[in-house]
Amino acid sequence: MATLGGHGFGAKVALAAAIDNMDRTTGVVMLEGGPLDHRYYEAYQELQEYVSVASKVDQSWDLGKATKYLNDNIACSKWRSIFTQNLEQKGDNLDWNFNLKALSKDMNKFQPDTAMWHGHYGLWPGETLALFASHSRWVHLATNTLPFYNVCPRLQGKFPGHISTFSDSFEGPMNHWLHENPEGEERWHLSQRMWRWLKWHDGKNSLLSDKSEAGWYYVPDRGFDVECNTRQGEYTPEHVHHNYLHTDVYEKSRAARGVEGSTHGQFLPKGQFTDESRW
Repeated sequence: MATLGGHGFGAKVALAAAIDNMDRTTGVVMLEGGPLDHRYYEAYQELQEYVSVASKVDQSWDLGKATKYLNDNIACSKWRSIFTQNLEQKGDNLDWNFNLKALSKDMNKFQPDTAMWHGHYGLWPGETLALFASHSRWVHLATNTLPFYNVCPRLQGKFPGHISTFSDSFEGPMNHWLHENPEGEERWHLSQRMWRWLKWHDGKNSLLSDKSEAGWYYVPDRGFDVECNTRQGEYTPEHVHHNYLHTDVYEKSRAARGVEGSTHGQFLPKGQFTDESRW
């Protein structure tokens, strides 16, 4: 099991992948992207134009000619750098490091998958961390936080802890590429925001608010106990994170309660129904 994360369009991919694999995903981190329809955004339309420009590069050109063509026709220095860095000479021909043909074809559709979040993707009931720039051209604070709440209902009432702005720059990398600040200090703060969130929410059961509740609340078990012939597994299962080996919340919980199991007013000794080696 894992927490998935992505930036920009990658945030859409991470969220869609999490919804399609709920049994294997415990959280989603979205940086400067999410369940939005970008078709009418000026920033997306500019990128669509740049992709069209790049698709006209003749693979028989030499690298110098192609680079000059991109520099002359892509106005944004950041996107210009991204396209030129992903073009390389392979023998006598040029080649892209990503599927430019498929990207261009998708962007020319009326409902491009690149730009849109479709309703049939579904909802994400798990934990979410959504961070974006205050002056982002891709996530508009005035209106576009609403789709986040509609698709990720656990974000309700979680501002500014789980959905919030991170940077206050009008231009440069920090108005979209939050992880690429050249000074490095902002990258450290971003990593700390993500680390603190992951510390308390990565791997927890969706019925708990955070990892501090592990061991204190009864969480239904979907397993089958062959010794007790019960569909719910242990009579009084104690919730275990998928990464339980890397946390001491269970030891602290047991020490504080003086018991091994936890359910509504009932505690069981260790191994009463099944051997501890089978836990």
